[in-house]
Amino acid sequence: MKQDIQTRADIEFLLTEFYKITIHDEMIGHHFDDLDLQSHLPIIVDFWEKILFGKPVYFNNPLAVHQKLHEKFPLKFEHFVRWVEIFSQIVDRLFEGEMADAAKLRAKMIGHNLNQRLNGGVHIQNSL
Repeated sequence: MKQDIQTRADIEFLLTEFYKITIHDEMIGHHFDDLDLQSHLPIIVDFWEKILFGKPVYFNNPLAVHQKLHEKFPLKFEHFVRWVEIFSQIVDRLFEGEMADAAKLRAKMIGHNLNQRLNGGVHIQNSL
C-alpha cells in the first residue's frame, strides 16, 4: 500500500517526478522550455503546501504567471487537460489516500480555473 501525501517532502517528490515527465511531453513540454526548475521548484512546492495543508507559505498570483506564459505560447484547453492528466497519473503512481485524492481534485480545479480565465469556454472537469 502506498502512503498518502503527508509532508512538504512528499510534495517536492511529487512535483520533481511531475516535471521529469512534463518537460519532455510532446504536447505541453514547450511551455517549460525556459523554466529554471531549481528556482521554480521551491515556489511551486510552497503553492501546493498552501493548497493541500493550508500553510501560509505562498503569496504569489498564479494567474499572473500563467498570463505571461499564455502571451508567449498560448495555453489552450487541451494543454490544461494534459497537465491535469499527467499530474493525476503521477499522484496515482506515488501516493494514495485522502490527500492524494484532494491533490488530484485541486489540480482539476486549478486547470479549469486557469483555462476559464485565459480562454473561457469548456470545462476541464467534465472532460476527464
